[in-house]
Amino acid sequence: FLIPLSFILNCFDELGALRPVLFIPYFSMLVLSLLANTLLIYVIVSQKNLHSPMYILIAVMAGVDLIIPFFFIPHMLLSFLLDWRGISVTACFVQMFLIHSVGTFQATILVWMSLDRYFAICTPLRYHEVMTLSRFMKFVVPLVVRNFFLIMLFVILAGKLWFCGGNMINHCFCEHMPVVAMACGSTAVNSLAGLVALVLIPVVDFIIIIVSYVIIFSSVLRSGQSAAKALHTCVTHIIVMTVTLVVALVALLSHRVRNKVPSAVQVFLSTMIFLLPCCFNPIIYGIRTTEIRQNMLKTLSRCRIDATVTVS
Repeated sequence: FLIPLSFILNCFDELGALRPVLFIPYFSMLVLSLLANTLLIYVIVSQKNLHSPMYILIAVMAGVDLIIPFFFIPHMLLSFLLDWRGISVTACFVQMFLIHSVGTFQATILVWMSLDRYFAICTPLRYHEVMTLSRFMKFVVPLVVRNFFLIMLFVILAGKLWFCGGNMINHCFCEHMPVVAMACGSTAVNSLAGLVALVLIPVVDFIIIIVSYVIIFSSVLRSGQSAAKALHTCVTHIIVMTVTLVVALVALLSHRVRNKVPSAVQVFLSTMIFLLPCCFNPIIYGIRTTEIRQNMLKTLSRCRIDATVTVS
């Protein structure tokens, strides 16, 4: 058995000569993600009226969305234009850890957002007490530790596999299952570790979020209060949660039935797990959250005025 020195990422090889065309949509999404998330973070950081826990969590989400594309999109763009496909084994497993650990952090932030809305709506008198940094860390640390150890577990297990000299990965980056699929011998333990991580991170997070919002709406209806406030503050998070988790679950499950799903579709869904939320989360928050939308418009108007003055 031989362990290759590097892997070859066959990113959308099925398209042949049309591969360079993919540079345009992926580069456009990268630029959109960079500009939208940077603007969102700047607005929240610069405006004191947005320094509440809910907006801080949105800024953290934007920070994660800003970082993730740079783990794999630049390499994809170079592959499309210059046919640069190689990646060292070490870089491959580092990329695998970073993509999966930061990617799962997206779902975990949605859990924190649902808890924030739960405390704000169901226990408003204790909201500021519960949402102090020291108290809220009790909800933060266990989930971060869970993510780290589960991701580290299946990355280490993947690193112990033998690849029989084969080094072709039918993917655009080093995702767990496509790398494991290249190995020779039994990979049952690796598949089980990946499945456990899938269940204990996005699935469990999804359940916690759903339960939180069910309690929120039940509490509002039982108390006789208008549900408008709950709907206004929660629907945006629910939209973001749905986009993020549904795309992630569909893409991850497609690898479990890979013989029934075209390879190009699997690869496309895998890239969209990370890229689609990065592009559309800041847009959704900017459109649906009044305070953020107003401050974004003010910031853009000020920049336009400054640019006009500079040109004049």
